Formats: sequence, structure tokens, C-alpha cells
Amino acid sequence: MTLLAQLIKLQDYVSRYEWNAYRYPSQFIRLKQDNWKKLYARWQEPLAEVAEEIEQESPKLGALSKIKALMRKNDVDEEEQNLKEENLPETEAELKQHFLNRIFDFQLKWATSTVTELSYMNRSYYTDSLLKFFLQRFPDNYLCMYYPIFTVKSAPVDGEIILISPIGIEIIYIVEEDNMAKVFVESGRTWKIISDKQEKKILSPQIALKRTEQIVTSILRSFNIEFPVQKTVLSRRNTFIFNEELYQTKLVGVQQYEEWFKQKRSLASPLKSQQLKVAEALLKHSQTTSVKRPEWEEDEDPFLTTDHDISK
Repeated sequence: MTLLAQLIKLQDYVSRYEWNAYRYPSQFIRLKQDNWKKLYARWQEPLAEVAEEIEQESPKLGALSKIKALMRKNDVDEEEQNLKEENLPETEAELKQHFLNRIFDFQLKWATSTVTELSYMNRSYYTDSLLKFFLQRFPDNYLCMYYPIFTVKSAPVDGEIILISPIGIEIIYIVEEDNMAKVFVESGRTWKIISDKQEKKILSPQIALKRTEQIVTSILRSFNIEFPVQKTVLSRRNTFIFNEELYQTKLVGVQQYEEWFKQKRSLASPLKSQQLKVAEALLKHSQTTSVKRPEWEEDEDPFLTTDHDISK
């Protein structure tokens, strides 16, 4: 089965998860599983049919002889050509990536439209490698809010990346500089980035993390929800240089990244009611900018269909 986290909010675009934060996450998992099985079966079918034919024609052949016969069978070439005509990859690893890319487009659709409304998405998200990283490398028990915009006292406030897992919330600030650059963590309002090419200052990630944390905890408090909240500064390329640990903030540099990543991917837990309750509360306080669809453009809700193929 392929990994695929769920994109429940993208910036200020209208999201189907806003309609029903309890039903859509489980529906997405079911649709993903069903469509992967269909695609995998379609990918396997030609070779499976040839193998069955060999088995019927030569029931007494040894395993090695059957393999050789299969390799000689002219039908193999023909079926492989059929796969190419369907644009299906040749290897299983390539098939998984093919599926992930197809579902990524589907996720963007769910994160920018409902049956009756739509938002005009910046097309750069189709090639956003960081967004693809969070969606394609994490399990589907993670609910992702990708730089959401919250409404605080009727004013929009930018948030950082938020991962909602069955066991807690992680607010993530990304630092990605040149591979050889070092990030010097300082106690003031700025941090220092030093590389062979230059030295520069950036605004301390703690400021944005603290702002997002305050919004999140305030929303949870208003709904009487208790749920752990963790702040993380993440860099997949750079080393953090610091004299002392940050207060209630985790530093994950290039040396710690693999362990952090492995822990995230190994979280084996189904979606939890409290997790979905948290997602619903945060979505209710997120800003949404959308327009109503013309009646002739209204989209079909997959809940109303029994055979919704999202892999095509």
C-alpha cells in the first residue's frame, strides 16, 4: 500500500474537509485503497493472464521451465505494449509513484473545491516539492494543513505547516538553505546563516512558530479540547549550531532528520475521534476564499457514487 497523508487545508482555499471533518478522512482512505487495488490489478493483469495460459498449457513443467516458457511467450511483448499504451510504468516502484502523482492532483482538487464552491488555486502548487514531500512521504493517518490562514478577531493571520496525527499536533517551520550552509541558532529575533558564499540573517523561526501555536491552542481551548502541541524547526539539508536547547521547540537538522522521519512514518494508528475533532475545530477558524460554482459546473460528490476512480 502506498503512503499518502491527507491535505485538509491549503492556504485559504475552500476544502471538502470543511464540510465534514469526520467523514472525508475515512472516505479518502477507502477511495485510495480501492483505487490502488484496481490500478495494481490492471497493471498485473496482462502478465497474470499469460502466466495462467502457460500453466494450463504445460501443467507438468517444472518451475524453471515455466519461467523460461513465460519469457519466450510472444504474448508478453504484446501485453507489455498494451501497458505502455495505457501509460502504466513497467516496475512496481514506478507504478506507486505514478499512483501518488495521480492522487496528488486529486488531493489538490479536494483542497480547493467542494460540490458547490471552488477557489482559484495558484498553479505553482502542482509542482510544489515541499507539499509533495508532506503528502507523499507520510501515512494517511496524518492530516496536513499547508500554510493555513486563520481568522483571528476578524483579521487573517498566516500559519505554519501543521501536521495533525492521532497522538498530537506538530507545527513545523522549514529552513532550507544551501547544502553546506550552517544555521546558527540565536536567542534574539534573528538567526544567522553562514555558507561559503555568504552570511545572512533570517527572522527567528520561533516567532512564527509561537504565533501559530498561540492560535492553535486558543482554538482548542475554546472547544475544550486537550491535545498535545509540539513546535519543530526542520531542515533536511542543514546543520543547526546552538549553545542550548530551545524552550519547548525541537530542532531537527540534517543529522536528526532520518530518525525524525522514521518515527513519523512508523506511527501505526488509525484515525482517532479526538484527532478529527481537532481538525474540525481548526478548520472552523481557518479563512476561506471561494466563489460559488455555476450550476452547470457543480462537481459530483464521491460519497454519492459507488465506483469513483481517482487513479485516472
